[in-house]
Amino acid sequence: MTDGGEMVRRRAQVAKGSVVEAWPDMTVGGGTFWVGDESKTLLDAVGPSPMAAKLSLPADTVPIFYGPQLCDLESLPREESLRARVLSSHGVAVAWVTLNPMGERASHEPKSLDEPVFHLRRPGGGSGHLWRLFRTKAAAVAWMEHTYGKDSEGAEWARALPAEDFEALLKRHGG
Repeated sequence: MTDGGEMVRRRAQVAKGSVVEAWPDMTVGGGTFWVGDESKTLLDAVGPSPMAAKLSLPADTVPIFYGPQLCDLESLPREESLRARVLSSHGVAVAWVTLNPMGERASHEPKSLDEPVFHLRRPGGGSGHLWRLFRTKAAAVAWMEHTYGKDSEGAEWARALPAEDFEALLKRHGG
């Protein structure tokens, strides 16, 4: 969505207890935001007409890898928010990396919003979650093979990603 001012105005009018999650585009900027369907529905409900979307992508075009050790399910972010966050960084996929391959809690202190590793949890959720976004399929394959092994479920997931990079994702699925 490109009308950031209107989005912020409507966000303030959304019913208490409802959460609109909007992520500013980190490349385009200038009032451009990525939102999921649920958040857009909330914004549309408080305005005179639906907000125009500059671009729309089907949710499943941004794959999420959770891995075999997924935990703290109640605090996982909504998938639409996670996918919008990935798209805001012009990523093509994301992996849950809260636990390392040894089952130990991973830690990371991001130094900027542009880093591929970030924290995200459900609003009001307890445990935080660490995520690794991938801007290219090649980066996902290399990272997953290095982290989990060439024959791992994670490496197989990365090799099956549907888009080579953000431009290919938009060309193939953007509407």
